[in-house]
Amino acid sequence: MTILQEVLEYNETFVEEKAYEPYVTTKFPNKKIVILTCMDTRLIELLPKAMNLKNGDAKMIKSAGALISHPFGGIMRSVLVAVYELRADEVYIIGHYDCGMSAVNSEKMIEKMNARGIAPETLDTLTHAGIDVCDWLRGFDDVNESVRESVDAVRNHPLMDENVPVHGLIIDPKTGKLDVVVDGYKK
Repeated sequence: MTILQEVLEYNETFVEEKAYEPYVTTKFPNKKIVILTCMDTRLIELLPKAMNLKNGDAKMIKSAGALISHPFGGIMRSVLVAVYELRADEVYIIGHYDCGMSAVNSEKMIEKMNARGIAPETLDTLTHAGIDVCDWLRGFDDVNESVRESVDAVRNHPLMDENVPVHGLIIDPKTGKLDVVVDGYKK
């Protein structure tokens, strides 16, 4: 049985037994916050529990490293939609210790792409189109600095309401302890 088949089989039972009922909520976050965090598997349940969040309390956006790599990319658009359309009044950027993005080596990732069939010519085409693939794939050296950069990207975005607090935190993926890097209430 494939993973997809397992998921669909479970889902059929989930729906038939109305196991979704405890999770019913609206599209508007109860605590009026939007969180950008990492896609790390350790944070799926830990982060909401560590923040005392239940289903419906927050808008949750995930990206590798909780990075905003482009001021007009999908991550920033999602933050703006949460603020202007979905009633989020605060933004939380939450990185974590022991993040995989701190160990990303762009050149080695490109080697893995080549090994899986991405032709070197494809990378050459991107380079000729002005895309620095190594830079685009790069991670970060310091999670504190990375969180600060993402906070600054949101806080200083030309379309962001300057009255919306933008906080930066780092979570320990072993214990759930949150460390404040940027207190968005202090400008």
